Amino acid sequence: MKRTDYISWDEYFMGIALLSSQRSKDNNTQVGACIINADNRIVSVGYNGMPSGCCDDEMPWEREGAFLDTKYPFVCHAELNAILNSTVSLKGCTLFVTLFPCNECAKAIIQSGIRRVVYLENKYAGTDSTKASELMFRMAGVRLDAYEKSGQDVLISL
Repeated sequence: MKRTDYISWDEYFMGIALLSSQRSKDNNTQVGACIINADNRIVSVGYNGMPSGCCDDEMPWEREGAFLDTKYPFVCHAELNAILNSTVSLKGCTLFVTLFPCNECAKAIIQSGIRRVVYLENKYAGTDSTKASELMFRMAGVRLDAYEKSGQDVLISL
């Protein structure tokens, strides 16, 4: 008899996004992303961090201060990193992400051909960035799904 308590595909892929987020060195917000194709195969992952080749020990991680003294002009978001890390076409793919995409990531998601976004949290709901993302996703026909937590616990000891 086979097991019946295995995790669903959505739990699996959101779990991969959550695990990827743990690579982030951001001291406030860790975001992870996992892109899958129509065959439920992972085609890319990403997390928020500094661009390749930029020493993150020498970059600012602050949220407040002069613009160039904050992380905002420098950090690559998890969604963009996942898109850029892919070596295959993303047309028709699904993106699992731990935080609702900002308007800049929404543009990249749409342009890459991703057709569905599953997000874990939307802690900036109602902001102009989120409203812009929602508008663009709706206009481009990208399906948005809030991840439905199952309450299942998965323990990973490393």
